[in-house]
Amino acid sequence: MSSIRILKNFLVIARHKSVVSASREIGLTPAAAGQQLQLLEQEIGIELFDRTKRSLTLNSYGRSLIEPIQEIIARYEALGSNLKANPSGTIVLGALVSTLMGAFGKTLNELKQNYSELEIKLMAGLSSNFLDQVIDGSLDAAIVTESPFSLPQNVQWTELYKEPMILIYPSTNKVNKSPGSGNNVLPFIRFVRDTWTGHLVDQTIKANKLTIQEGMELNSVEAIIELVRQGLGYSIVPQLANISWSKDRQLRIEDLPGKTIYRKVGLLERKKHMRQNVTQIIKQHFLLNATKKLKP
Repeated sequence: MSSIRILKNFLVIARHKSVVSASREIGLTPAAAGQQLQLLEQEIGIELFDRTKRSLTLNSYGRSLIEPIQEIIARYEALGSNLKANPSGTIVLGALVSTLMGAFGKTLNELKQNYSELEIKLMAGLSSNFLDQVIDGSLDAAIVTESPFSLPQNVQWTELYKEPMILIYPSTNKVNKSPGSGNNVLPFIRFVRDTWTGHLVDQTIKANKLTIQEGMELNSVEAIIELVRQGLGYSIVPQLANISWSKDRQLRIEDLPGKTIYRKVGLLERKKHMRQNVTQIIKQHFLLNATKKLKP
């Protein structure tokens, strides 16, 4: 029967959809990783992926094995853990890069310091992509913005913190009119529309009745901020916690003329999964911090 290591490597290959890409994380050659996958399929007696020359895609059989294999791995890693006070093993988290520059970055660092036996594998990406990966079990959980759509019944989202959406423009901007007034020569740099954050930007524009001159679309808050620093436009972005906005000489923040919209960041997970002990610690951490802030 296949070892725990081979089962773990199967999950990595499923997440990367490529033996070559997965082999870098696994620490094997592509040939060796491919042989392990073939061995697993031979023992089970069925192919788990639809194969093309460039990628692998889990078929229905492969998808049906994700959760049972995760449970096997979690139970193996939990052997003896009931005798320990702290969680151990591996949790695979998806996270928006911008959340690492926000409040979650600090939490991640504290988790590593407090639980030395816990291995955290972090995958960067977009909220909409993370939803599919959480559902199919490729990720244990993900730190994402609140979905503008209804979520499937088998997943849940718990708010951790929120950030106000702010209007930023380069400090070198010399126009008399404020960005968004309709008389600004700078183009608007927006987060791509078909993402959860993109929907939030549109909501902010409509709520504040802003007139904008469309410019570029990017899928990175960090890249947008840098382009604004360079004077290439202005934008609406979440006010990330770990950026010293007031000390940044290349950026200026302007209050929105009407309603303040907040980007809510939370933890997305299946309602039942084997790493709930860790996700519960993450949620309790933010709840404790929120309680501290409320105290006089």
